[in-house]
Amino acid sequence: MRLLLIVISSMLVAAQEPDWKAVDAEALHLLQRYLRIPSTNPPADTRAAAELFRAELAKVGLEAKLFAAGPNGQINLIARLPGRDKTKKPLVLMNHFDVVPVDRAAWSMDPFGGIIKDGSIWGRGALDMKGIGVMQLMAVITMKKYGIVPDRDIVLFATCDEESGGDLGVRWMLKNHAAELDAEYVLDEGGFGTRDVLQKGKLIFGISVAEKQPAWLRIRAKGTAAHGSQPIPDNANMTLLRAIEKAMAAPPSGKQHPVIAQMLAAAGGEMDSNKFTDAIQKNTLTLTTLKSGVGDPVKVNVIPSTAEATLDCRLLPGVNAEEFISEMRARINDPRVTVELITTIDDTPATSFTTPLFETLRRVIKQHHPTAEVTPMMVPYGTDSPKFRRKGLPAYGFTPMILTAPVLATMHSDEERIPIDQFQIGLRMMFDVIKSVF
Repeated sequence: MRLLLIVISSMLVAAQEPDWKAVDAEALHLLQRYLRIPSTNPPADTRAAAELFRAELAKVGLEAKLFAAGPNGQINLIARLPGRDKTKKPLVLMNHFDVVPVDRAAWSMDPFGGIIKDGSIWGRGALDMKGIGVMQLMAVITMKKYGIVPDRDIVLFATCDEESGGDLGVRWMLKNHAAELDAEYVLDEGGFGTRDVLQKGKLIFGISVAEKQPAWLRIRAKGTAAHGSQPIPDNANMTLLRAIEKAMAAPPSGKQHPVIAQMLAAAGGEMDSNKFTDAIQKNTLTLTTLKSGVGDPVKVNVIPSTAEATLDCRLLPGVNAEEFISEMRARINDPRVTVELITTIDDTPATSFTTPLFETLRRVIKQHHPTAEVTPMMVPYGTDSPKFRRKGLPAYGFTPMILTAPVLATMHSDEERIPIDQFQIGLRMMFDVIKSVF
């Protein structure tokens, strides 16, 4: 009798194991369809993306709630896969529908074509973060389809406005529908596996627990309009250029952040020097736009009365943004120049990396990549995670793929893509996380 029960139990377990070949094919086709939806922000019209998710969830009997946050199709989505233990709060799988604009002339193919080529799937959002969104969606769908009940509720949460700071996305949802997001943990984009970013030749898998705080600034200079044939000292363009030079001369960032110490230990005491590792160890300032001139097209022989620029400043956690900006104004020290903060500051403490979920993520990574060194990570770019961290919720960035530096560089750039084999492994890893007990 005992032997019979063991056999029956084994058969049930086997029956619950997904047909991964079929799941992979379905997931890849779904990602192609998703990439063909140009959910560019602005305007963050995510109606078609939300409808795609809603329809796929409905096929397995899961209801998606849609939340209209703005007048131009800005839609957020929530769906819930019920779990066994109702004493535990949910795990929120967070992703965003919206993507940044593209320079079509710089792409060798249609950026909204979802094209498969050279072992990768290409398109705006493949990396940031439609690929991860499909991993999350398909992991939930696969659990439901195969009758696998998670330990706790799993809440799939897709937002419309991450690329513009989340005012109509996470911020709006937390303000108007907080009960829908009463979670214990949040899993978002962020960390990743790599063999050539942190240390060449060593597989290091980062789970992001912290990120730098974006402080976007507008610098505007005023001067006197005049004829270009007669140079004048009060030229707004020249005033702006001098102000930018002074603004960029920021002092050193100060002491090392504890998360960086963890990353250094994982790398064997020293990380390779590149744009990623340099950026996470100091405050950074990047000149991103310049605007000046009179007329359309602008007249070459007219000195404008105003000129402006934007700086994408990324500050280490714990840095006081107001003091940083005040010190910048003091360096510029010119009454003709104004410095304006144009973002909301999200300075948050790092999420603990001693939680049961962090250990689950570590275990799943090691299961699929036994040689990987797993470490908490700081990332230089922004995500929606700080909105939850500010409320004391553990939020982790988990991109379950091994990515090369050239592929990572396509984020917000041209020729964005992800390797198909890593997308498929990442789907299995996401599935293994949400079916775990933690």
